[in-house]
Amino acid sequence: MPQSTTPSRDIWSVSRLNGEIRAVLEGSFPLLWVEGEISNLATPRSGHSYFSLKDSHAQVRCALFRHKRQLLRFQPKDGDKVLIRARISLYEARGDFQLIVEHMEPVGEGALQRAFEELKARLDQEGLFDARRKKELPAFPRCIGVVTSPTGAALRDILQILQRRFPALPVIIYPTLVQGEQAAEEIIHTLKLADQRGDCDLLILARGGGSLEDLWAFNDEGLARTIASLDTPIISAVGHEVDFTIADFVADRRAPTPSAAAELATQNQEQLLARLQELQQRLGRAIKRRLQEHQQHLAHISHKLQILHPQRQLQQHQQLLDELGLQLERNMQRLLMQKKQQCDRLTARLQLLSPARQLVMLKERLTHNQQQLLHGMRNLLSHKKLLFTGLTRELQTLSPLHTLARGYSITTDADTGKIITRSADTQLGQRIHTRLLEGNLVSRIEKYGEKG
Repeated sequence: MPQSTTPSRDIWSVSRLNGEIRAVLEGSFPLLWVEGEISNLATPRSGHSYFSLKDSHAQVRCALFRHKRQLLRFQPKDGDKVLIRARISLYEARGDFQLIVEHMEPVGEGALQRAFEELKARLDQEGLFDARRKKELPAFPRCIGVVTSPTGAALRDILQILQRRFPALPVIIYPTLVQGEQAAEEIIHTLKLADQRGDCDLLILARGGGSLEDLWAFNDEGLARTIASLDTPIISAVGHEVDFTIADFVADRRAPTPSAAAELATQNQEQLLARLQELQQRLGRAIKRRLQEHQQHLAHISHKLQILHPQRQLQQHQQLLDELGLQLERNMQRLLMQKKQQCDRLTARLQLLSPARQLVMLKERLTHNQQQLLHGMRNLLSHKKLLFTGLTRELQTLSPLHTLARGYSITTDADTGKIITRSADTQLGQRIHTRLLEGNLVSRIEKYGEKG
């Protein structure tokens, strides 16, 4: 069967087509500024807003989603001429070309916004926004000056917060215009006056919220330079949290609202009192603890000084001398008592053994025995003489002195007196005593000789 020569067709669905067109549109255009008039404005319960933006020749559908709508500083309505910043898109469900709005402002604010950005960039380049030149706010100001409209809600909010947080703090109100052609000049004059008077050590420049035109006085270049030249620290609290002015950037501190400026400028009196009470208690405990430590240290030093005091040392030595004196006295008395008892015993023995008494008794015995002695003496003397003669000869033969006379000697240990008969019984360095026939020698052993 012959093949068909009809080329295959790429058939797109509507969804695919719209999706591709949407991708091309969103990828081909950057965020655009578009000016026109609002018509057919609708805001359903979802909070999103849908409207047409038109001029005399054409119109385009626009979508403003809720999270962007909540950031607007005004409520748009039909017939308003606005300037929007938007991205191009396509609503695929209906194939409608539309703009997704990112930002919206009334016509006229665009020029003001450009002037604001230009002045901001120039002053920033000059260093007026540099954090290093900004002054620290006093932690506990003596007096606060409020530069604002005397009839505005901003003043009431500030005074209410100050009254609640620190009612004892003096507040000076410097009234001035905060809106209109003359406002910037009057604010400058009021700030200079407050700074020159020096009554306050902190100033708050404040006003409530409003449109860019309402807040334009606070974007004045002369006011910015005046704020930068002040000697007194200043808080700028202009508009609501989303509002920013040149005065905010130049001031020493920016507060999102006047109420926040009052809280930023003061301490909470109740918290301060509680903190002071806590610090007082801690200080009291610390002082008490430090006093106790010093008292203990002083008592230790005093005790140590008493121990080491010369008088205490003398007293201790005197007491020791007294104790030694008493001990010596007791020992002497005990020794004397012992000697006396010994003397008494010897005296008694001496009396029993008295020479006179013994002499009488011995004399009597002597007289009695004298005769017997004389008689026996003669007989014994003869006998003994014979015996003595024999013994003398024998003694001379056996006497060590006789041996010494022949050149021999007797050697003993010099310390113990033990007779030494062998060299093995001695030690090198030992002291020995040598007895000769006449005289003695003491010597020390230095070496041993050979046997022979």
